[in-house]
Amino acid sequence: MITYSSENVKMPSIKKREVTKWIRAVAASYGRKVGEVGYLFCDDEKILEVNREYLQHDYYTDIITFDYDEGDTINGDLVISLDTVRTNAEQFGKAYEEELMRVIIHGILHLCGINDKGPGEREIMEAAENKALAMFQQ
Repeated sequence: MITYSSENVKMPSIKKREVTKWIRAVAASYGRKVGEVGYLFCDDEKILEVNREYLQHDYYTDIITFDYDEGDTINGDLVISLDTVRTNAEQFGKAYEEELMRVIIHGILHLCGINDKGPGEREIMEAAENKALAMFQQ
């Protein structure tokens, strides 16, 4: 089951049924099933608090992914700062909605085993994001 909630921000206007179907399709393309996945949309202050408390990082970010995978089933909590998504959209010259969808699927790709911190991994993640975004039918 995929759940969506918000804290300190208005819930983004995403079509949850379509997004859930898309997430399942992307996970399936990596041979994964979706178990329990929870999205929390929040502001910069909340994500900074989560980053400090759980990861000992003292900076803002667009998404934090907590991975509880079991075998081929993805499970996790994804915390997304809508403030940072909006800032990044402006910085990269992208529409806010497109950047939000990229971040939503970015966390799922992490749960599917794709990393973006090591040498060459960022390019692999970007290619995976682009492929996943192309699968989304609005």
